[in-house]
Amino acid sequence: MSKFKIENLGEPKVASPLQLSTVRGDNIFNFINDKDQLVYDLSLENYNQCIENNEPPACLEKAGPRQNIYFEPEKTTAAIVTCGGLCPGINNVIRGVVMALHYFYGVKRILGVPYGYEGLNPEKEHGFIELSPNAVKDIHQFGGTILGSSRGAQEVSVMVDTLVENNIQLLFTIGGDGTLKGANAIGEEIKKRGLDISVIGIPKTIDNDIDIIDKSFGFETSFDIASPILRDAHNEASGAYNGISIVKLMGRDSGFIAASAALAMPVVNFVLVPEMHFDLYGENGFLENLKKRLDTKRHAVVVVAEGAGQHLFEKDEVRTDASGNVQHDDIGLFLKQKISEYFNDIYPTTIKYIDPSYIVRSAAANSGDSVFCSGLAYMAVHGAMSGKTKFVVGRVNNKFVYLPIEAVTKKRKKIDLESEFWFAVLQSTGQPFLM
Repeated sequence: MSKFKIENLGEPKVASPLQLSTVRGDNIFNFINDKDQLVYDLSLENYNQCIENNEPPACLEKAGPRQNIYFEPEKTTAAIVTCGGLCPGINNVIRGVVMALHYFYGVKRILGVPYGYEGLNPEKEHGFIELSPNAVKDIHQFGGTILGSSRGAQEVSVMVDTLVENNIQLLFTIGGDGTLKGANAIGEEIKKRGLDISVIGIPKTIDNDIDIIDKSFGFETSFDIASPILRDAHNEASGAYNGISIVKLMGRDSGFIAASAALAMPVVNFVLVPEMHFDLYGENGFLENLKKRLDTKRHAVVVVAEGAGQHLFEKDEVRTDASGNVQHDDIGLFLKQKISEYFNDIYPTTIKYIDPSYIVRSAAANSGDSVFCSGLAYMAVHGAMSGKTKFVVGRVNNKFVYLPIEAVTKKRKKIDLESEFWFAVLQSTGQPFLM
């Protein structure tokens, strides 16, 4: 069995209401067949290895509308839940799912689950929100989520009971690693009970740390919004003799926002990310290289991801939040203190510390993310209506595909420090190897 095989609730026997085609050359978009597969690893090395071993390459199931669907639209109830931290584009995805269910397939009962998985626990008494095209038509203009969010798990059996009691056949979960693992657990309980309920994941994290997929929605907006902040930080730094601006951006385990923002606004001199181990002191340490920068240019801009430099702290125990994520010490304030102490006996410096984290994550999606969110929403609905379950929709090799939830939650995606991407960051900043 392929490691990317998608589970199905059963054989789809209901004719799709979509007026599409099965004939090529008629200028009408064609239905997608489950046999339409896309090769995962496009490298020549993988191709030659498959030929040498006489085995087929690992393939992904192409996303899109199927000619036959599993659920009867007029009898179907869908629910949408958003979990975890805020992220640009959540409302766009909610809107896209509602519009696709209502207008593409004729599903009339769509429920919003308030405040994350808490909303599937009756003891929280959150109730449901009725969602319709009129209710969501303008929400894409705003950041955050109209449904509210929360962190932390709820009892899986209780959540499945709630789905059954409310006759919900489709559960769309919008969230990151913890949310997707929760969705998979819900799917497992549904399977154990033999229920006809589809569980769909739409990956959400501005950190862009979901494995396998090209990118997660909201990521592009995050570094788009961070870019002018870096520009202004540069103005602050260059406006003072030996001026230093430190900007802390989100990135708990992966530094994609920090690195991408630095590339988008090339006024940054140092980018510190969780993937790299760096020393503060010594000839190749960060502080000595910062001094070299000030000696020659008299100002510097430092961008640091929130999860960078955690090896520099003395920790007695590991702390986690309600989602099970490791809580990190504040590297931004730590760097400000250490820089101040280091230069205290050398020469005066002016240090400005900027933390725009929550401004970045709560913004509305930009145009690029808005387009991406709509595509994710539509493809998620097509897969759900055809009876697929425990899957996420994402783009791989620039194509929309379906992936098993388990495949993308085994590990987090991180910056490869030997990659072309990180080399571009080093070229843009002039940052030396601090390792």
